[in-house]
Amino acid sequence: MSAARPARTQLRVGRLVKAHGLKGALKLELYTDDPDGRFVPGAVFTLQVPESSPWHGKSVTVREFKWMNSHPVVFIDGIDDRDGAESIVRAILWLDQDESDAAPEEDAWYDHQLVGLDVVRDGAVIGRVTQIDHLPSQDLLSVKLGDGREVLVPFVKAIVPEVDVAGGRLVVTPPPGLFEELPSDEDDAVDAASEAPDGDAKA
Repeated sequence: MSAARPARTQLRVGRLVKAHGLKGALKLELYTDDPDGRFVPGAVFTLQVPESSPWHGKSVTVREFKWMNSHPVVFIDGIDDRDGAESIVRAILWLDQDESDAAPEEDAWYDHQLVGLDVVRDGAVIGRVTQIDHLPSQDLLSVKLGDGREVLVPFVKAIVPEVDVAGGRLVVTPPPGLFEELPSDEDDAVDAASEAPDGDAKA
């Protein structure tokens, strides 16, 4: 299942994973099927970085993109040495794009399409999507349950097999323990003891 989009005008296209060489190059982890078309000279990307990063709230412009030993590498305007490259490592790159012009991707949605959807499990509504958290490894749906608890649900096909934006809902098939605590061994022992017949009972 593809990542949810963080806003109606942005697509996640890559992550800067490590500095490469001494001239400011950065190796990329790609989230796009068309890197040569996305990382053209002059392309501008919005950065997702921690608030403590000097790059917080900034964007970057591609100076050059190339393949080196089968690895995608990008050069960015204003970063000309290894120290500069190290300062931006782990940033996630987002590309502004008009939703009306974007070619639809299978199993990909914008955040605003997912927030507010009812969460259905075994045919019953158990909560509602309140937020999407974008992590390097995967996206997480923040779901507010009927009892007020917030649960983070991995946005993967195995756990979220169906998304029905038009119907206002998504279906979840969570593994044991995701929405409720699993009973401990002690609880099982207590339950077993309480169900056992009392052979010493007196009339």
